[in-house]
Amino acid sequence: MQGILGRMLYRAFASNVQTEIKTTHQPRDPLRFVTGCSGFSKTLSPGPQCSGLKKLTFGDDSYFIARDKTADVLGVADGVGGWRNYGIDPSAFSSSLMRVCEHLVNHGRFKPQSPANLIQDSYEELLAHKYPLIGGSTACVVALHKAERTIYTANLGDSGFMLIRNGEVVHRSEEQQHYFNTPFQLTVAPPEQEGHVLSDRIEQAAKTSYKVEEGDVLLMGTDGLFDNMHEDMILDYITKYKDRKDAAKESACHIAQKAHDLSLDPDYLSPFSMSALNFGIPITGGKPDDITVLVATVSCDHGL
Repeated sequence: MQGILGRMLYRAFASNVQTEIKTTHQPRDPLRFVTGCSGFSKTLSPGPQCSGLKKLTFGDDSYFIARDKTADVLGVADGVGGWRNYGIDPSAFSSSLMRVCEHLVNHGRFKPQSPANLIQDSYEELLAHKYPLIGGSTACVVALHKAERTIYTANLGDSGFMLIRNGEVVHRSEEQQHYFNTPFQLTVAPPEQEGHVLSDRIEQAAKTSYKVEEGDVLLMGTDGLFDNMHEDMILDYITKYKDRKDAAKESACHIAQKAHDLSLDPDYLSPFSMSALNFGIPITGGKPDDITVLVATVSCDHGL
């Protein structure tokens, strides 16, 4: 009798364990980005371009939003304004770099786990078609691997990203600068300037990866955003609009507008002016600049 009862109890226990294991290891839905974008050109007014996926530049800034079956990929780039001294339009390089990145993603010619390689491959295409394209830019790319529920990042220069969870920044990129207001940058120089202008390698980009959860918010921007808005300000806007129907779009538009307003305030103690003071440079006020803001809410992908 004890043997029969023992076998029955064991089977019941084993069945419960197997059920629990199956439940625990059920595959979770893949994730995706729901994205909004906004920005300003420092030379054009009035008003930002909100959530416009057809308008892919704001002054010398550029961005892309691309998707394939495995990943959603976002990128921002800021053309180096110093090239104007050579009669070159700085927006040409940044916009071309982002368009090639977008093209490679749309055609599946990339690995989500290596956004740095995506930037490198795009840069090499620009090198192969050097003329008439000359210039330089920063670059930041973030890829969300849908099934892995992981973002992979690569950042060269002073554009960047913040990953926000439950109203707090859980990860943030660090800007890369040679010296004050001179970021790391990719460059295509004319022969007579090669070796005489800054030209960094994509191997120098900061590369990271993070697990993400439904409800997380990824914010990306150029230095026009981060030089004019403190982190707590950005968090206030993300929190304020998080429950709206078009949360990503509204957050991006309001954050860009605020950054633009602050950039024109001569009495504001901006992140840019605080950084200048740390270098012994007496600068006050905001920093007039091109501004690009991407806000992406992490959501479950139900095959939509």
